[in-house]
Amino acid sequence: MYNGKMKALTFSFDDGVTQDKRLIEIFNKYGLKSTFNLNSEWLGMSGSLSIKDYKGNYIVHNKVDPKEVGELYKGHEIAVHTLTHPNLTLIEDDKEVIRQVEQDRLNLSELCGYEVIGMAYPCGGVNCNQRVADLIKNNTGVKYARTITLTESFEPYLDIYQYKATAYHRAMGWDKMFELAEKFVALKTDTPAVFYVWGHSYEFDIEENGWENIECFCRLVSGKSDIFYGTNKEILLK
Repeated sequence: MYNGKMKALTFSFDDGVTQDKRLIEIFNKYGLKSTFNLNSEWLGMSGSLSIKDYKGNYIVHNKVDPKEVGELYKGHEIAVHTLTHPNLTLIEDDKEVIRQVEQDRLNLSELCGYEVIGMAYPCGGVNCNQRVADLIKNNTGVKYARTITLTESFEPYLDIYQYKATAYHRAMGWDKMFELAEKFVALKTDTPAVFYVWGHSYEFDIEENGWENIECFCRLVSGKSDIFYGTNKEILLK
């Protein structure tokens, strides 16, 4: 159970970009909690992606200033996303895998004022494997780590060092996201159920109605007496 409830909802957003500010305002408005996964060596950097928005402009990918981290993410959770966002499965040196994770964890812990213990693997495609998961489990202070593999299920995933999320809007589309939301809200269950959503806040700039859709989603799933709204840590390490 999650704080006395069988159902739990959590979010996880990567990269620590300035669009997180707008997303956090939405989460706070609806009483929702998220985990934000940051690359500490990239904080404060500015840039853009090769992805264009609906107006034909390249997506802004500016990183949050390190001085803002503690206050901006207050009430949510900060977690590891490695120092510089490499695909850990492609790093042959075990010590470098450990350094990318543990030093990021230590840097972020100092910035936010509490011990960071969560993680999301960086990069797309195959971004984790058993070797990397074991290195993290046995050599760092990370207690759970999320992959980008989806289950489209509310059944809690058992491997918390290669945790699979329920949903990602860029992969499945908003129609499916809303369908899952309605199904979760209506769900009556005697066993634990978790709706885990991940993504990047800059992605809501891509579609014309991206920000409207995420707010509508939050409105739909919020305020339910039978759902616990928590960070990844609060739910995965209950």
